[in-house]
Amino acid sequence: MDYLKFDKAQLVNTEYSLKKEYIRTNRAGSFASSTIINCNTRKYHGLLICPIDNFGGDNHVLLSSLDETIIQHDAPFNLGIHKFPGEYSPKGNKYVREYIMDPTPTIIYRVGGVILRKEFLLVEKEQRVLVRYTLLEANSPTTIRLQPFLAFRNIHSLTKANMDANTRSENVDNGVKIRLYQDFPYLYMQTSVESEFVHVPDWYYNVEYKEEKKRGYDCHEDLFVPGYFEMNIKKGESIVFSAGTKEISPDAISKQFASELKKRVIRDSFENCLENSAVQFFSKNGQGTGIINGFPWFSTSERNTYLSLPGLTLARGDEKTFLEVFTNVFKRVCNRFSKDPAVNGGRFSVDVPLWSFWTMQKYIEAGADRKEIWKKYSKKIKEILQSYKHGSNLAIKMHDNGLLWIMEQGVTWMNVRNHGVYLNRRMGYVVEINALWYNALCFALEMAEEANDKDFTAEWSEVKKNLKESFIDTFWDENKTYLSDYADDTHKSWAVRPNQLFAVSLPHSCLSDDQKKAVLDMIKKELLTSRGLRTLSPNSHEYIGVIRGSEEIRNMAFHYGSVYPWLFGHFAEAYLKLYKLGGEGTIRRWLIEFEDCLNERGLGTISEIYDGNPPHLPNEATSYALSVAEIIRVSKMFNQSPLK
Repeated sequence: MDYLKFDKAQLVNTEYSLKKEYIRTNRAGSFASSTIINCNTRKYHGLLICPIDNFGGDNHVLLSSLDETIIQHDAPFNLGIHKFPGEYSPKGNKYVREYIMDPTPTIIYRVGGVILRKEFLLVEKEQRVLVRYTLLEANSPTTIRLQPFLAFRNIHSLTKANMDANTRSENVDNGVKIRLYQDFPYLYMQTSVESEFVHVPDWYYNVEYKEEKKRGYDCHEDLFVPGYFEMNIKKGESIVFSAGTKEISPDAISKQFASELKKRVIRDSFENCLENSAVQFFSKNGQGTGIINGFPWFSTSERNTYLSLPGLTLARGDEKTFLEVFTNVFKRVCNRFSKDPAVNGGRFSVDVPLWSFWTMQKYIEAGADRKEIWKKYSKKIKEILQSYKHGSNLAIKMHDNGLLWIMEQGVTWMNVRNHGVYLNRRMGYVVEINALWYNALCFALEMAEEANDKDFTAEWSEVKKNLKESFIDTFWDENKTYLSDYADDTHKSWAVRPNQLFAVSLPHSCLSDDQKKAVLDMIKKELLTSRGLRTLSPNSHEYIGVIRGSEEIRNMAFHYGSVYPWLFGHFAEAYLKLYKLGGEGTIRRWLIEFEDCLNERGLGTISEIYDGNPPHLPNEATSYALSVAEIIRVSKMFNQSPLK
């Protein structure tokens, strides 16, 4: 495929170009996102979106967009594009000739004899975006005008024209600073060359966000424009615009752009696209290094951190970042999963501590010392297991048969709800929870036996034995030849779901090889697609094949047929463990299918979820850490770990 490059015919077609989105992030937690023609279609789009400490670290849109106008012979040509009810105005996409993603997002405009190149990037460790304009061709004197559109609001909200906004700007070197509302930082907007800032404050009303309208949300907002920067530009000259939360010396702006540009990874292959996408999910703040679940609206969560960490770090040979993130999240989870019900509030996602065992197993597979893991974490491991055994967490308790019993709704990963009502009941004995529980016990016992911890092995060996027998008795059916999803006091759910997969993919399984094969055959037949695994078989009367409409309607689809790419990682692992070399060809063929994802919606990355029905269109988060992580992990399964 021609990686991440688009021509005039594609770009002027708004039906095509508005479906293509980019995400760029930095290590300071900031990001920029829009469509390839820079027409924002989401409230989550913006040129500079930053975490604000005064608002709990939540992301806020400061600079929504930056419109350019080329002026020759007193005739202005506006290169911007905005959607308003019933129209696009201006229609700057008609001047776009080419869009290139590497080494940084670049647009080439042509206006008569003028050819202008626009490039932008985020500074790695600052809340700052830099936009560089280079005049490639011009037959007469040319002026460029830059018009910033400001929002100063939370990414989940929209702003309206109001009297509270402070519309005054203050001069700084080669620019101005402005702060629309108290407690926000100032936004410093400066240029690398001397420019004139013309103060003509105005509100632009009813900017419309197409994707929010489609999702059934409020989709109109008013943006504030404080004025515009104007400067002459000569053929061959480059001018850089800077917007950041701290002032910068104008002399340093162009140098900083050149320095940051050298750090970029060229996305000229499937592997390099995934590599580039992977590093965008890491964020460093006062609490250490963490993983952002996805863009443009997610923050972080413990489950997704554990699940995505091996693919985002170990598979890429990044042991240092793995340890930074794992240390932070493990400490946080252990503190929350405590014996004090007031801490966990009775609604802790009960699988989260169990996924920490899997993450440690992946670290050992990558080359870490098992004895060192036990030495460092054994105390907390024992506390976690005891909490499950004695039901210290209000949502779960171990029964005498060794199985874990869930007493509340909404504490597994299938926890979507509408108006407070959970859409998937899943209480009682839940298949993936008990598969994770068995895996955790086996792993802990292995390490304890090596460490000669006789008290621990004496306490838990019999539990492990009972658990294995009870698991088969509870979840397996010889006639159906697959695992039930859950069993409660009244019935067993035989809906064909991917949760049974973990009983095959985890390092320790209760199943025989014949049972594993039967489960994988069912999953392959009913759930496997070119974008991952469905959450429910299409043969179910509850199956929903597309994600469309209001939030309530979309929520119904999430776990009733929608496809999650991350589940393919566990399918591939299970398949390769069972079939070994004989399974490589099959997994490679399915893996290649994911290459098309990189050019579908979020450029160079993989979305959160896809329709269950062909052609499996992408939905929800444009770039999802867990999707990217697991596809990276699958791509590395055929090679030895980089850490060994």
